[in-house]
Amino acid sequence: MSSGEMKSIAREFKLHVAIIGGLVALAWAIEIVDLFLGGWLNRFGILPRNAIGLRGILLAPLLHGGIPHLIGNTIPFIILGWLVMLRRTSDFFVVTAIVALLGGLGTWLFGAPATHIGASGVIFGYFGFLIARGYFERSFVAIGFSVLVAILYGGMIWGVLPGQYGISWEGHLFGFLGGIFTARLIGKRPAAIDKYPL
Repeated sequence: MSSGEMKSIAREFKLHVAIIGGLVALAWAIEIVDLFLGGWLNRFGILPRNAIGLRGILLAPLLHGGIPHLIGNTIPFIILGWLVMLRRTSDFFVVTAIVALLGGLGTWLFGAPATHIGASGVIFGYFGFLIARGYFERSFVAIGFSVLVAILYGGMIWGVLPGQYGISWEGHLFGFLGGIFTARLIGKRPAAIDKYPL
C-alpha cells in the first residue's frame, strides 16, 4: 500500500471519528442538559398518532431516559454506526436518515400510547442493514461481514419482540425493518463507486 493510500485511509478514519464522536457528544450534551431540566426535553419524543408527536421522528434518537439508557446505546451506536460507514462514509448518512424516518414513522403509526425516545431504533436499523447487506449485495466479503455482525450482535434480534416494560420494541422493530429496506436500496448500487472493496 502506497504512502498516499495510507494517508487517504487515515483521513477517512479521522472523518469517521469526527462524525460518530460528534453525534455521541451531541446526545450526551443533550442528556446532561435534560438532567438539569428534570427530563423536560423528553416530551419531544415520538408520541404515536398525535400530530405534535411527529417531531419526535427527528428528535427522539437524541433523547434518552437518563444516563444508564444513554450508556446502553452509546457503545452499540459507535460500533454498528462505524461498521455502516466503513465501506462508504455516505452510507452512514443514507442509512441513518432512512432508518430514522421509517423507524420513527412506523413507531408513530403503530407504537404504544407513550412517548418513545432513544437511539435504539436507529441502532437496530444499523443492525438490520449490516445483516441484510450481504444477502442483497451477494459478494463474498459482504456476506462474511453480515455473518460476523450476526455472531457479535445476533442476540439483538430478540429486541424486536414485545418484552420488557418501558422498552419501545416498536421502535426496534421498525428501525430493524428500515435497515433491511435500506440494505436492499444500497445493495443495488454499482460496486464501481466503492472506495474500499469490502
